[in-house]
Amino acid sequence: MSQKTYKASCHCRQVRYEADLDLTAGSSRCNCSICARTRQWGITVKPAQFRLLTGEESLRNYQFGSMTQNHYFCRVCGVHVFGQGYVEQIGGDYYSVNIACLEEVSPTELAAIPVRYMDGRHNKWLQTPAETRYL
Repeated sequence: MSQKTYKASCHCRQVRYEADLDLTAGSSRCNCSICARTRQWGITVKPAQFRLLTGEESLRNYQFGSMTQNHYFCRVCGVHVFGQGYVEQIGGDYYSVNIACLEEVSPTELAAIPVRYMDGRHNKWLQTPAETRYL
C-alpha cells in the first residue's frame, strides 16, 4: 500500500479538498447514466480519508433516481469535483474523488492508475460492462 495525501480542486479553485489515496490500488469508471455523460473517473475512499478544505458554499449537489448518491460540482466553473453516498456492494459510505481534479499528478502517474469498469447502468456494480472503450 502506497497511500499519500493528494490535494484536489475544481477549475476555478473555489472548491478545494484533500484525500488520502493509494493510486496503485486502482480506480473505477462506470457506465451509469451520469458517469458515462461526465466521463467520471474516480477513486473511492472512506469518509475518514476525505477532507473538504474550502468552498462548501460553492458546492452544488445533483441527485437522481434513488436520491441517495450526491454528485457535487462547483457552481462557479461547473466542474464535477467529487461524489458521496452509500452503496452496500462497495462497502457502504464512500467519497469518490474525481481523478481529473487531482493537483500535481503527472501524465505518467495518471496513465499507470489501474482502472476497474463497473456496470452501473444495469445495477451490476461488480461486473464489467460488455463495452468499455467509450468510458
